[in-house]
Order: sequence, then structure tokens, then C-alpha cells
Amino acid sequence: MGSATIFVVIIMVQYYLPVGMRYASLEERKEFYTNEFDLFKVSEWLGTQTGRIKFAVIIGRHTKIYPEKYREDASTTIIVDEYKNLKDVRSQVLEFLPEAVYYDRNVYNQNDQCIGQELAFDLDPENITCPIHGTLADKMKRLQGLSFCELELEMVQKEAIGLFDFLLKRFREIKAVYSGRGFHLHVLDKEAYAFTIQQRQKLAEEVKATGIHIDDWVTAGEMRLIRLPFSLNGLVSRIVLPLTRGELKKFDTVHDPRVLPRFLNKATF
Repeated sequence: MGSATIFVVIIMVQYYLPVGMRYASLEERKEFYTNEFDLFKVSEWLGTQTGRIKFAVIIGRHTKIYPEKYREDASTTIIVDEYKNLKDVRSQVLEFLPEAVYYDRNVYNQNDQCIGQELAFDLDPENITCPIHGTLADKMKRLQGLSFCELELEMVQKEAIGLFDFLLKRFREIKAVYSGRGFHLHVLDKEAYAFTIQQRQKLAEEVKATGIHIDDWVTAGEMRLIRLPFSLNGLVSRIVLPLTRGELKKFDTVHDPRVLPRFLNKATF
């Protein structure tokens, strides 16, 4: 039998996004984290637990944009847990120039033992059945799993409002965050940090029973990382922004000037 040569072709897929949204280049990521990344606001969000929080970055898993020296690690999740302060965290982010920055919702004591976890809910467009683009399964067949349109964003926004109101019946301190692709709702009541996996899963089931689509694995705690507010979502070139209940209702997911990094004003779409 003769030998055969197998060629593997890697197809670079560009996700379709709402007009005005696009991937951020390495230069643009550098500009943002150098000049716009607001460490004071990040500190306010994280509260008094900054010294015990773990961060994480993903350099180029979805955009395929990454510094050449990190090619082998471009798709991995890199944990940032050794740092002096938030300025040091920013320096490490500038080293990696990632498409996404996260923080660990687990709460750790001085011995690095997990003593609780922030309760959070994740609503993304892929969980919505779009009347134009179909289900997530339909998108996956077209290699467009992370693609979304403005209609899907509007649908997710309405679900976020509904979820906010649902949670207000049970909790007191709730914060919404626009992730650039969807919305995260954070429950910051102290008792919620002590919820067991079973309690979290039960709550997720209660939410889904109302017709709201969420990622169970985030709420149940299986995925403990969540996007860091005020960081840059490099997939869509939008700043991750906390919102009040009132702001959430009238928020423009694509054009709100608060989520537009300065580099968008210097470039055409």
C-alpha cells in the first residue's frame, strides 16, 4: 500500500455581528488598556476583596487575534492570581493583550480556600431562538455559534429586565452588567454567597420555568469566571458596563457612547 499525505485545512470563520461591532486589533486593545481601562471603577466593583480575587484572560480563542509569542496559549484560559495591586493586573493584561478579561466569582480566604461564590446569571444571544437566524444548533451548523444580530440583543435585553424583576422579589442587592454580547446579573446579598450548588441549580430551574433563557452552568457555579466590568470585549469592541435597573430598560446595546472605546472614533467600521 502506498503512503497517503493528509492535509488539514483550518478555516478562519468571521462571526457576523451587528453593524458597528467588530473585532478589536492588538493595537486597539493596547490603546484601551493603557488609556481607558478605569482601575478606580474596577476597584469599586470588586469592593474590599481585591487582594483575594483571581483574574483570568483569554488571548485570542474566538477572534484568532493574538501576539505571535502567545500563539500556543491563544485559546487557553490563563489565570492571573499573583499580583501586587490592580495596576499590576493591568500590566499583565497589557502583556497578553487579550480579547477578554474575567474575574473569579469564588471568594477565597488568606489560605486560598474557597469560602463562597458570587451568584450570577448569564444571558447571551446564542440562548435565544432568532426568527431570522434560528437556534444555536442552526448557527453551529453554519460555524456561526457566537454570531448574533440586533434583534437577538433586543430579545436578550428584555429577558434581562424580566430576570432583574424576578430576582428583586427575593434579593436586595442586584447589579446588571452589559457584557458586549448580552447581560450578566450579579446577586450581591451576603446570604447568596453561601448558596450550595443544589440551591443555585434550583434557582436556575425556577428562572428558566418563567421562560427566561440562562446558562445554567454559570448560575450553578460550574463556570466560576465572569467578564470583568470596565474591561474590553475584544470580540465586539465594546466596554463591559454595569447598569442600573432604569438604565437597563432604555440602554442602546450597540450605540450607547459609554460602551464605545475611543479607538472606534478613529476608525471606520
